[in-house]
Amino acid sequence: MKSTDQAGFDVEKVRADFPILNQQINGHPLVYLDNAATTQKPQAVIDAIVHYYTHDNSNVHRGAHTLSDRATARFESARKTVADFINAKSTGQIIWTRGASESINLVAASWGSANLEAGDRILVSALEHHSNIVPWQMIADKTGATVVAVPVDATGTIDMAAFSTLLDTRVKLVAFNQVSNALGTINPVEEMIRLAHAVGAKVLVDGAQAIAHWPVDVQAMNCDFYVFSGHKLFGPTGIGVLYGRRELLEQMPPYQGGGEMIETVSFDGTTYNQLPYKFEAGTPDIAGAIGLAAAIDYLNSQDRAALSAHEDALLAYATQKAATVPGLKIVGTAACKAAVLGFVIEGTHPSDIGMLLDQQGIAVRTGHHCAQPIMQQYGIPGTVRASFSFYNTFDDIDRLFVALEKVRQMLL
Repeated sequence: MKSTDQAGFDVEKVRADFPILNQQINGHPLVYLDNAATTQKPQAVIDAIVHYYTHDNSNVHRGAHTLSDRATARFESARKTVADFINAKSTGQIIWTRGASESINLVAASWGSANLEAGDRILVSALEHHSNIVPWQMIADKTGATVVAVPVDATGTIDMAAFSTLLDTRVKLVAFNQVSNALGTINPVEEMIRLAHAVGAKVLVDGAQAIAHWPVDVQAMNCDFYVFSGHKLFGPTGIGVLYGRRELLEQMPPYQGGGEMIETVSFDGTTYNQLPYKFEAGTPDIAGAIGLAAAIDYLNSQDRAALSAHEDALLAYATQKAATVPGLKIVGTAACKAAVLGFVIEGTHPSDIGMLLDQQGIAVRTGHHCAQPIMQQYGIPGTVRASFSFYNTFDDIDRLFVALEKVRQMLL
């Protein structure tokens, strides 16, 4: 099946924007199918970062010179780009972090310490990445609250009946991902938020796996917190975003102390800066923010509906191909899925498959994908995960399954 099969979408034109894809690995053209771990970067993002360090490098906000003025303007413009991208009401609701993990830790430590007490409950879906489990366990240990898992059925779908039953006035916060990194399950976020709010609970949505696949509107979603990482959105590593309702962010104590997050400091006491700077101690990842804005600008220049349709077609094609492989079992068969195909092959270990695929130039992820609870539910140590982006082709998938057949012959 050729990569031009999707009418109106020229995948080869898009691929040309991503220089890393044009290389060989172990003597084979690279097939990059590890997009759920990190996405590749278009030349526009690389150029934006190089331009900053070549022409504008300076600290932001405090410098009384031209370089600092330029750096500050680009840095704050990036915040506006993010706010517009997710339809936040104001830039003050956009907090820069190192990634989705730090964003969740910030909410757990700051909001959690101020609002949780013994007897309270935190509901977390069994689909979660460790970054949306462990911070809640840590703050629960400190406050006396309890973390309760929301069950997931055999297909990898949240049990909405069980979720509804667990919701009562003891629940102070509900945390779940918009898309499962391990299985690709797309969760019914709007309905889950509505049900949680009905009992007075706040809601944090981990959007790390969703943000690259379709537009996000935090106002329409009506979440209290939304987090994502730049590197899963075709931007740099080390930059992330926390969106929060302004009234909640205003009430929350600072997460870290240092420069920028203060208004005044004396040994008699300290007053804190306004939003969003209250949560941004120290010199930020200026280049990362600028690079993330360039990634968003790049995405906004594309037909996102066409990109999404192409990804859906890739997943459907890969799922069909998987059904023809003897001994292959797909792990995660929810009715609504993003572009993730996790699987095991009877009689083989995922890490052996990944190593042998790499020898053929194919990059996948193996292991538990930082989602051990859901792997334990399936009774497996991990999976092979092929995750797709819009720059992947049907030929990439064909090469994956040709390579898998060679792997089966070697291992079985």
